[in-house]
Amino acid sequence: MTFETLTVLVTGGTGSLGNAIIRRIMTGEMGKPRKILVFSRDELKQHEMRIQWHQGRSPIEDLRDFSPKDILEFHVGDIRLYDTLMPVLRRADIVINAAALKQVPQCEYFPFEAVRTNIEGAYNLVRGISEHRLPVQKVVTISTDKACKPVNVMGMTKALQERVILSANMECPETNFMAVRYGNVIASRGSVVPHFQSQVNAGGPVTVTSAEMTRFLLSLDQAVDTVFEALRSGRPGETIVPKAPSGQVIDIVRAMIGPRSIPIEVIGIRPGEKIHEILISEEECRRTSERNGYYVIHSILPEITNYSINPVRTTEYCSSENLLSLEEVQFCLNNSGFGYHGKFVQAR
Repeated sequence: MTFETLTVLVTGGTGSLGNAIIRRIMTGEMGKPRKILVFSRDELKQHEMRIQWHQGRSPIEDLRDFSPKDILEFHVGDIRLYDTLMPVLRRADIVINAAALKQVPQCEYFPFEAVRTNIEGAYNLVRGISEHRLPVQKVVTISTDKACKPVNVMGMTKALQERVILSANMECPETNFMAVRYGNVIASRGSVVPHFQSQVNAGGPVTVTSAEMTRFLLSLDQAVDTVFEALRSGRPGETIVPKAPSGQVIDIVRAMIGPRSIPIEVIGIRPGEKIHEILISEEECRRTSERNGYYVIHSILPEITNYSINPVRTTEYCSSENLLSLEEVQFCLNNSGFGYHGKFVQAR
């Protein structure tokens, strides 16, 4: 499918991923939409984003025949609040749900806040489409590796968000509800890499919670690619998972420091953290296939997945397998604008 003449709603549209999705839509690679509705509760970020796009400082050099003033609309609202969501949801043909509470320690200290955004917010989308029989074609929600065998509040709420969205295919058969699930997005605000960068810029120490910890690594553009893949080829109830590289967190730090004499300090696991992340569990392997270079986890509900599946994995997909070398981690970071640019010399 393409976005040609359609209205696309991006919840959490002023976040790192929301911004990246909108930037990519504005390149025209998915066709020219009628409107892009940018929905979030952060009025300052909306103001800054509006200025960037409307005053000739677009992050895209060639907008072709796109006019940001004609296409982009900014709406302040909260996905938790049904009444503020409905005015934009009524107009949407496509919904990309990037609204989330995603800081692991904060979710541990304020678990019900995560429930309200990550679960109730997703349910508000389903409720609005169902109650008003809205002609929304597709809904894609953004999940995380922490939703797989979750041990923290953020992962638990995201796991339930997946189920709320995917089960909606039963209630709203005219709409295709899907999810994407991936790991750490390197350049996203609040993720570990920008945090390390600020510590490196300050001269250290750079704090690592565990020397053994591993994480999947994905650029913002690869995250958007995964969302677009779901919209292009995804079927009802599917969860699309990219084949992402992974590396040791301490190697991420070493690659960012380069030859500089900046100390690394191991401070211990934060509340809710895992040593390794998982994108596909052993239980999910039996209903995981492959399409266009992505893994596809099919719905657990037989009424939705009423077709045969050829499983492609027998073991869980864990960040501890097939780790990148230190040099490969540095290359990956450099491509996302982080990392020491130059010949690598191992830091202490």
